[in-house]
Amino acid sequence: LMLLAATAARAGDARQEEAVRALARRLLGPRAAAVSLSVDPALAAGGPDTYRLWSPPGAAVAVAVTGSSGVAAAAGLYRYLRDFCGCHLSWSGAQLRLPDPLPRLRDEIRAAAPGRYRYYQNVCAQSYSFVWWDWARWEREIDWMALSGINLAPAFAGQEAVWQRVYRNLGLNQSEIDKYFTGPAFLAWNRMGNLRRWAGPLPPAWHFKQLYLQYRIVERMRSLGMTTVLPAFAGHVPQGILRVFPHVNATRLGRWSHFDCTYSCIYLLDPEDPMFQVIGTLFLKELIKEFGTDHVYSADTFNEMTPLSSDPAYLSRVSNAVFRSMTGADPKALWLMQGWLFQHQPDFWQPAQVRALLHGVPLGRMIVLDLFAESKPVYQWTESFYGQPFIWCMLHNFGGNHGLFGTVEAINHGPFAARRFPNSTMVGTGLVPEGIEQNDMVYELMNELGWRQEPLDLPGWVTRYAERRYGAPSAAAAGAWRLLLRSVYNCTGVCVNHNRSPLVRRPSLRMDTELWYNASDVYEAWRLLLSAGAQLGSSPTFLYDLVDVTRQAAQQLVSDYYLSIRQAFQSHALPELLTAGGVLVYDLLPELDSLLSSHSLFLLGRWLESARATATSDREAEQYELNARNQVTLWGPSGNILDYANKQLGGLVLDYYTVRWSLFVSTLVESLNSGRPFHQDQFNQAVFQVERGFIYNKKRYPAVPTGDTMEISRKLFLKYYP
Repeated sequence: LMLLAATAARAGDARQEEAVRALARRLLGPRAAAVSLSVDPALAAGGPDTYRLWSPPGAAVAVAVTGSSGVAAAAGLYRYLRDFCGCHLSWSGAQLRLPDPLPRLRDEIRAAAPGRYRYYQNVCAQSYSFVWWDWARWEREIDWMALSGINLAPAFAGQEAVWQRVYRNLGLNQSEIDKYFTGPAFLAWNRMGNLRRWAGPLPPAWHFKQLYLQYRIVERMRSLGMTTVLPAFAGHVPQGILRVFPHVNATRLGRWSHFDCTYSCIYLLDPEDPMFQVIGTLFLKELIKEFGTDHVYSADTFNEMTPLSSDPAYLSRVSNAVFRSMTGADPKALWLMQGWLFQHQPDFWQPAQVRALLHGVPLGRMIVLDLFAESKPVYQWTESFYGQPFIWCMLHNFGGNHGLFGTVEAINHGPFAARRFPNSTMVGTGLVPEGIEQNDMVYELMNELGWRQEPLDLPGWVTRYAERRYGAPSAAAAGAWRLLLRSVYNCTGVCVNHNRSPLVRRPSLRMDTELWYNASDVYEAWRLLLSAGAQLGSSPTFLYDLVDVTRQAAQQLVSDYYLSIRQAFQSHALPELLTAGGVLVYDLLPELDSLLSSHSLFLLGRWLESARATATSDREAEQYELNARNQVTLWGPSGNILDYANKQLGGLVLDYYTVRWSLFVSTLVESLNSGRPFHQDQFNQAVFQVERGFIYNKKRYPAVPTGDTMEISRKLFLKYYP
């Protein structure tokens, strides 16, 4: 693992010190003057990140924080703010009411991370969450990453601009490139060789803006002492390569997911073809010239795609070729690879195949992300990835769906068990959600565990979490959180957090209403949070959680009404069908929509307007808005991955989910009235027109909330609390 130490080609101490002080000023304003921040690499003595907190004599400085890197110092600062000032920072808001004066520490505190890396980001999040971000939003995220102690993360923006340059240099024309790149909201799957052309092409202005962002992202991340991961060549090429080089050996991969070859079936260059090294090295050299490097590169050749052969020798040659195309441009290259493929297609990836792929790269020159380790760890059945270093990752979220969910017991014990595993090659922990800005608590917990040597007492931890998050102790709020902790947040066994609630799925007579928890715990948590409203109602994070818990309760209620609708239809009870269907379509769903519309973070308009704001012309704005609308609904031209990225947003609930349910209920009523059976296929064809209609409805949705969250939640409660 000597090479892992070499990846820390860090920014100078003075630059890191200045970066972490600037972060403190952004976070705390003038109060930052009472905190002294410094960076001293010797503190880590060659080991993992370390920080030290103490209160120096004299009144000017309340606390001094020294970190072995900028990230370590930022993590030390957050530890002080969290544990001694009762502060909290998350995607949904900050609670930074500082005591005056700032508390002094009686004793010095030292903490060293248990592993070298805390990793963050999923390749899919680039599309599900970050796609429309400007620099101001990226700056906030990188601040949060540093305060969370994250020191290894991808920097993937702008890569298409570099690829375009490489393709043009190789002799492709612009129309061949335009037939390859997808639109912005689908680039993650273009980069992994799953998808081409859909919702594209990329306008020239897109490339300029993404390059500008990437310069700022890598500069800021490196200035804080983070190691950036850059993209590398995985072997996927546009069809135009075959025109320019007619003798290359390229094979067309099969269809991905529910797409046909119009938009998938991408060409994979044979790793042993000389052009593989030419293209791979050309791209990386161009990328390094543009952005510099920290020597860590990401490439996924077989993400959800079956390799052409299961011959171990072939698989070793593939991984060796990918690695050589990296070292051809950077002799110090280290390959970071997602381990998703091993658990996604276990029938193909038997031990011999896994070992062959991993051993095509010298030991220690690859880091594998054990991507879904909280539910389906791969290290256990691969003898710790047959000697390659790995990072224990919590995936947690699919598609950026809303829905309260967590596997707190698994994450509280999993990383520690993985470190104790015989001959463990674990080198850190990671957070790899497909989409962010949901379930803040789970990510705060995972970030804290990344710095701990042993598990936490969860009920005690969540009680303190509630107090910090809202800025005041409340027995009712703490009680609500302990209920949520034991129910929605404690899924055990193999848990896949993909929201399958009837609310966000195309209606049918065979819908899944199973829960992994006791629904009454959520209703009771809702009651408790509402009762704390008089005391905590001025806290933005409290209002966010009130929306989120009310939304979860409403989601459960939708399932109950769905079961009543189905039961009434199957027993030919028209009055009961009209009653249950009427309440769902004309009251519960519109009320849920108005609740979501009362909070800025639950607005469809926020997502759509951020897409439009990225554009430089009306035509681009329309293309980007269609990208944004399609991703959260049909996900493809014909509902190919329908509702995979479902969201519960004000505007979307009323104009998409409710319209669907309305059609379903009226179709069932018509069926009972006419005596003709209900046909799912016919309904699907009709409802597809409704779904497609939403994407093209040209309506502008507000990006500013309306209505009083507490009042709407209370109204729903008085009507629907079981």
